[in-house]
Amino acid sequence: MRGERLEMPVKQGSGIRKSGKVFGQGQKATKMIRAGIYARVSTQDQQTLPMQSRAMREYAARRGWMIVQQVKEVGSGAAQRQLREKLLEAARRREIDVVLVWRLDRWGRSVTDLLATLQELEHLGVGFVSLSEALDLTTPAGRAMAALLSVFAEFEREILGERVRAGLAHARQNGKRLGRPLTAGLHAGQICKLHRAGISKSEISRRLNIGRTSVRRILTSEKG
Repeated sequence: MRGERLEMPVKQGSGIRKSGKVFGQGQKATKMIRAGIYARVSTQDQQTLPMQSRAMREYAARRGWMIVQQVKEVGSGAAQRQLREKLLEAARRREIDVVLVWRLDRWGRSVTDLLATLQELEHLGVGFVSLSEALDLTTPAGRAMAALLSVFAEFEREILGERVRAGLAHARQNGKRLGRPLTAGLHAGQICKLHRAGISKSEISRRLNIGRTSVRRILTSEKG
């Protein structure tokens, strides 16, 4: 009809907000990897501690990792790694995403101990990297290497078991008595004599340096 004005809807493309999704999936922000580094030296080799720490810090920087915890420990032999427990506790609290060490023998006291800690870290979803061996358990190749470590750990347990059994068999062949020494039994006569003299069980235990339970057991068996 004349006089009527037909208005067409206007597209307002500039007002459309981007959803930030690609193919229906939200874009995830890149997560900063939090690393805990562990350096350990023997009491005779403390001069290498700065070198270990520097190498691990440089490696973490190349990977774009953020170091949130650093542990330095000085010890000798296969002694208990008490400070290592700090990193394991941080992993259990989900405060770190990867553990970085200089060398495997710095982290684990034995193959069995090494494997146990690696399995725990894997269960927690925490990665593990050893610089010297180029072992990276965040990669498929690294996880395959961890499977080989489990084989070696089982081998180590079998060897230790065989040595124990061989030692026991050798002792039996030589007529050696196995088990705890019968120290209290050797004093049975003296225990009874002191008890007949009116000495208390606790005093007998103190004088002969043996347990009160052993004193009571010997006296009970003598009465029986």
